[in-house]
Amino acid sequence: MKPEWKEFLVDAGAELNNGCVVTFGNPERERRMTAAGNVFCDLSHLGMLAVYGTDAQSFLQNQFTNDLGRVDATHSQLNAYCTPKGRMLALFRIFQRGDTYYLRMPRGVLEPALERLQKYVLMAKVTLEDASGALVRVGLSGPDAIEELEKAAGGQAPSEIDAVATLGEYTVIRVPGPMPRFEVYGELEPMKTLWNRLNVHCAPIGSGDWALLDILAGVPNVYPETVEAFVPQMANLEILNGVSFKKGCYPGQEIVARMQYLGKVKRRMYRLHADSSDAPAPGTEVFAAGKDESVGKVVDAQCHPDGGVALLAVLQIEAAEQAKLHLGSADGTRAEVQTLPYPLEMAS
Repeated sequence: MKPEWKEFLVDAGAELNNGCVVTFGNPERERRMTAAGNVFCDLSHLGMLAVYGTDAQSFLQNQFTNDLGRVDATHSQLNAYCTPKGRMLALFRIFQRGDTYYLRMPRGVLEPALERLQKYVLMAKVTLEDASGALVRVGLSGPDAIEELEKAAGGQAPSEIDAVATLGEYTVIRVPGPMPRFEVYGELEPMKTLWNRLNVHCAPIGSGDWALLDILAGVPNVYPETVEAFVPQMANLEILNGVSFKKGCYPGQEIVARMQYLGKVKRRMYRLHADSSDAPAPGTEVFAAGKDESVGKVVDAQCHPDGGVALLAVLQIEAAEQAKLHLGSADGTRAEVQTLPYPLEMAS
């Protein structure tokens, strides 16, 4: 986080922990606003990896699950970096600003992913670097998010999920959400201006509330606790347009393709609700009642404004459809499967 941006946020009332905005002083009100109101959030808890150079596109095309040929000034995408066994090391949104590709992901997985990618640069004319301190990034969500963004940034906001628009000095991306939701990237001074304009009719929220919006949208993240835990389809990534089955090879491609075309997906990501005041950590095991063997893992979890905890978890399909589920142990907190905002159908 830029020191000047951190100072700006503190002056605006932000309470920070380890470089992440936790709250602006009233967490319960902020959580209520997140579910139904117009809110905006500093996204410094998400790191950014920058990739640029003559061979940047071809290099990335050979490493990731999605088709980088579709990423340009008007289109972003979800994408994953996998092991040769098809297990996700990182899951991120990639977009292009100028001649640079930016990969936005949780900070905890950025450095290991960067180190691994650098081993494969070899003779390619490409530079990879941690750019978390480069662009300031802000998220915006709410029933009036489109109107508020267009007033604050000037210009027409992107109307489709994954679409990108350049509004003056701002790069704006439409992302999935229970209400219209956007990510905005820009230099320090323009982003200060944007923040102040949004602060008139929108409420600032902390990073946990922004993660809640991901959960409600059924959008997964990979954290250090879940590195190598999931194949992309287990986290519904192909349903979210994060996998291309028509591009060339990449690490784990054979495993991912075989799972797709042979119909061997036995685990899927579901949205759950648990009557608890404490959100389980990513990687927490999920159990079926009366059984000692785990049937899945928590992807992410956050407190819900209506009480309890909303969470995403990758589960055995049979257990999700038939079993009574518990968090942490066979007699742990009860969790109920809830409806995702998209059907769990295989994409072709």
